[in-house]
Amino acid sequence: MSSSPARARRADARRSRAVILDAAIRLLNARPHASVDAIATAAGVTRQTVYAHFPSRQRLLAAVLDRLTEETVAEMDAAGLDTGPAADALLRLIDAGARTAGRYPVLMQVLSTLPVPAEEDQARHRAVADRLRRVIERGLRTGEFDHHLPVGWLVTATITLSHAASEERTAGRLPDEEADEALRISLLRLLGAE
Repeated sequence: MSSSPARARRADARRSRAVILDAAIRLLNARPHASVDAIATAAGVTRQTVYAHFPSRQRLLAAVLDRLTEETVAEMDAAGLDTGPAADALLRLIDAGARTAGRYPVLMQVLSTLPVPAEEDQARHRAVADRLRRVIERGLRTGEFDHHLPVGWLVTATITLSHAASEERTAGRLPDEEADEALRISLLRLLGAE
């Protein structure tokens, strides 16, 4: 049984979209101000094809950010968040996120300057926040973490501290190792796990 022409077109569109995103990630990490024309050329498609999938450069950058968020979540899921002490799982989760950001330092800096509506930013962070919440709640249940602060606050503070460490690293104010250590110490103190 052969697939329908409509199904084949949808599969082609998905492949085309993936190729554009792959090219955008590679190119923008090397040349953050690369044009849509340059991205189209790198993807082996026309400019019109890029705009058919992403009506503006802003929408393309938002899709790139979504793709990198998916990559981060996949790394976090592979980090064994439900095994071992909660503090160790939390640090593995943070390291997984840092690995993704570390692969795309220039691109992450560009994406951090995007004006993003609050609800869109919350939706994008939800998968990461859910994983953090799961680990933090486990640490609270087992008594590894101090229960004096609300879980939502701890999740938000963890995300904010992770962003701060990344910004310090990217700006060159802290070497990678010092930023990582400052983040680890800060998180463990915040959670009362030290």
